[in-house]
Amino acid sequence: MKKSIVINSERNRLLRQRVELDGFEDVFVDVPEAFGGENSAPDPHDYFDLSLGACKAITAQMYAKRKGWPLDGVSVTVSRDESQERKGVYRLDVAMTFHGIDDFEQRQRLEEISHKCPIHRLMTASTVEITTRLA
Repeated sequence: MKKSIVINSERNRLLRQRVELDGFEDVFVDVPEAFGGENSAPDPHDYFDLSLGACKAITAQMYAKRKGWPLDGVSVTVSRDESQERKGVYRLDVAMTFHGIDDFEQRQRLEEISHKCPIHRLMTASTVEITTRLA
């Protein structure tokens, strides 16, 4: 399945970008003022990090639903350490809370299942090939 995302620079804005996804309201991307932006929207790293946290939460919810477990919700905190990014190391620490489940083994299983979410696998076990070309 191919899906296109269209990104356009906003006129009269420094580095802010408008992202169009079919069927959804537009989202925006910017960078902090220290990098020449206006800090008016999440930056690309934020979207990278949040995609992991959201995918883990959704995967855990789907698994709990399939098992009939009493999961009321998931809270995820993703903390980033980008201090070594230029050396090729980008660290994400993910803390997950499973609301409504008191059984330790079930919570532990949900955490294990979250490692199987598509974004976690994409980030850790896939070769991503990027082709950039003039349109």
